[in-house]
Amino acid sequence: MTIYTPKGTKKYFHLVKRFLATNWLSLWKPTQIAITGSQGKTNVTNMLATILAQYGPTVRTDLTLDTTFNVPITALKVMPWTTFLLWELGIDHPGEMAHHLEIAHPDVSCITGISPVHTDRDHMGSLDILIQEKRKLIEVLPESGTAVLNHDDKMVKQMASHTKARVKWYGSTKECDIFVYPNTINVSLEGTSADFSIRGKRFLIKTGLIGLHHAETIMASYLLAQSVVASDILDSFCTTVARITPLRGRMSVEKGPMNTTLLNDSLRANPQSTDSGLQTLEMIKFAKGKKIAVIGEMGELEHPEDEHRKTGELLSKLDIDFVIGIGPMRKYTINSAIQHGFPREKIAYSEDVFQAATLLKSVLKPGDLWYLKGSLLRNYKRIVQLLNNEEICCKRVMCPYEHCGY
Repeated sequence: MTIYTPKGTKKYFHLVKRFLATNWLSLWKPTQIAITGSQGKTNVTNMLATILAQYGPTVRTDLTLDTTFNVPITALKVMPWTTFLLWELGIDHPGEMAHHLEIAHPDVSCITGISPVHTDRDHMGSLDILIQEKRKLIEVLPESGTAVLNHDDKMVKQMASHTKARVKWYGSTKECDIFVYPNTINVSLEGTSADFSIRGKRFLIKTGLIGLHHAETIMASYLLAQSVVASDILDSFCTTVARITPLRGRMSVEKGPMNTTLLNDSLRANPQSTDSGLQTLEMIKFAKGKKIAVIGEMGELEHPEDEHRKTGELLSKLDIDFVIGIGPMRKYTINSAIQHGFPREKIAYSEDVFQAATLLKSVLKPGDLWYLKGSLLRNYKRIVQLLNNEEICCKRVMCPYEHCGY
């Protein structure tokens, strides 16, 4: 088991904090809700926290801290009057989920989806191990608990037999407790809307979040909230969700360089989130200019070449005006896209953020919409800074965490 812990005197400070957190939390009885998944967990946690705050004092994990440090810090924020405690539990090494669950004891758990992120040899080691680790979040639930699961994700669906808790499903079929009508999903730069079925009735729900995948965010959040609130929440849920806007770097709309519009999704990148982002870009109706996708490499994958090729296959089915792939692995994406019929003249390769910025200067025109997909460690916001002729923090491909944050 490889779990990151601080070194030197910081290690003992961290261990003391965990000890205090465990004992402090044992004194109080907030309803604990835990959320994990390869994608979507931050948006679900954020939406759920906003909703539950209307029904009682709510504490949630911090958006910016590593989970190892986040869990004890969050536990120590609980007060005697706290009603709801929300855990966003990310993992990237075997044993980490059990480590988190030494402090967190959820009454309700949610698994949003599984994607082969952190499955490389230096992290989980395989997709099977990732699934086993994520699954622990519902294995620990009591019989009186609730597991909220994504019915459309085959790997999540198979987890249902591993919990003794009640299972609530969300997805796109009538077997679910809440389901979306896929052909009603509408995405624009103002947000996302769709028709949903809840208890046999059809409802239109809107949110300021942008993306095809936010139909799942809405459904997961609804089931989680309804599982812990005794009254009917639908009216207040719809009102609250409509006001929620994107977190920065997670499909947020920003004023781009050169009088363009930037759809910034550069905080995290895995196969499913990349696919969803590209499909969203195609869905958005935009008549002011071209639609351009700038996509970086996805790291920590068990089979990186295959996963990058799959992006190319998807691109060949989408109507996007121009695509730039950044980093050696994106060569597989570009070759795959061309092999599957994507026009060669509409796709280009850049070795790094500097080449990408240079290429964009010749491609972007005022009025264009461009989608930027990457990860925090690769710090693709530097592309925006370069286009604006601003100073950047460093010239490395992998940008150190200490100065690449949002």
